[in-house]
Amino acid sequence: MKVQDLNSYEYGPYHHNYLKLVSNEYTLIEELEISLHRFIKFVQDIPMDKFDYRYAEGKWTIKDIIQHIIDAERVFSYRALRFARNDSTKLPGYEEDHYATFANGSQRSIMDLLNELSAVRYATLSLFKSFNSEQLVRIGIASDNPMSVRAAGFIIIGHQSHHQNIFKERYL
Repeated sequence: MKVQDLNSYEYGPYHHNYLKLVSNEYTLIEELEISLHRFIKFVQDIPMDKFDYRYAEGKWTIKDIIQHIIDAERVFSYRALRFARNDSTKLPGYEEDHYATFANGSQRSIMDLLNELSAVRYATLSLFKSFNSEQLVRIGIASDNPMSVRAAGFIIIGHQSHHQNIFKERYL
């Protein structure tokens, strides 16, 4: 299945901006794999002096953003797991700024962050590979919006792409 197969009722309006960044060329599993390698290669080409740079007071560093990508992927994978298992509990949102404040991403090495991102992505891949076609289209509620299991996977990819674009526009 590809991102073009999603229906608009499978995700909240806010996530459309992420989903439009996902390539229609690859399946969900392929893009989860490819986008990880593409992102790591991109980050490895960033000059070392940029990882702790803030383009404005109070903005996150590149390290903070990578930590945010890791945290968000864990949240979206958890949502996908709950919905795939037909859990009808409405899931709350999460406060990303609060997470960033207490994650200490800026205190970590870039290698440590990329290693963790890889570990989380491989866990995400294993999870999504375990879902059958019926589970992938199950829908739950998160942050007061519908979300299908497969939409959660594509949102993970689009969210990462969104932040990669932010790096290009504001940090490099």
